[in-house]
Amino acid sequence: TFYIGFDPTADSLHVGHFMALCLMKRLQMAGNKPIALLGGGTGMIGDPSGKTDMRKMLTKEDIEHNIACFKKQMSRFIDFSDGKALLVNNADWLLSLNYVDVLREVGACFSVNKMLSAEYKDYGCNMQFGGDDQWSNMLGGTELIRKKLGKDAHAMTITLLLNSEGKKMGKTEKGAVWLDPEKTSPFEFFQYWRNVADADVMKCIKMLTFLPLEQIREMESWEG
Repeated sequence: TFYIGFDPTADSLHVGHFMALCLMKRLQMAGNKPIALLGGGTGMIGDPSGKTDMRKMLTKEDIEHNIACFKKQMSRFIDFSDGKALLVNNADWLLSLNYVDVLREVGACFSVNKMLSAEYKDYGCNMQFGGDDQWSNMLGGTELIRKKLGKDAHAMTITLLLNSEGKKMGKTEKGAVWLDPEKTSPFEFFQYWRNVADADVMKCIKMLTFLPLEQIREMESWEG
């Protein structure tokens, strides 16, 4: 059983989440159980990274609406039937601690990530996947589980979707490329991938499709 965290800061997932969804699907196809952990509790705190564009505080209603939108989109990748995957919201245990009230006041001033590593006693979850940029936070979580529960827990990062120049993919002049057809039309979505630089095509096909690697390797020799 493994989990990947998603911040419900918008009412749609975007191309940046694509990697995580593909990974969850691959692992589910191989017989593992995914938990999509939605940060409904952490989403109410704001961003402790000190970035200038700090994420705006969301109301409880906003967050619940965003989570419902995420679940609908995730269901197109991940099979949630018969407990094959779970969708959990960390608000369920963080809000009852009255912890969020405290963190709302002071949390954005220091890094709270280590304190928020959820103990997944309820789900027997012992593996977390996340973007490269989350590595130190994830280690904080595994350490907490080892110290507190005496259990082994593991963290593994997935590479962020970068182009050959090292820039994050999934952004256009208009902003994020969304998975919601109301926010990014199917035509714009198609065009985005159609316009990917030649140097990045094979990498995208490997990471974002379920074609066998042998078949992808054959494509590398295609002309024109």
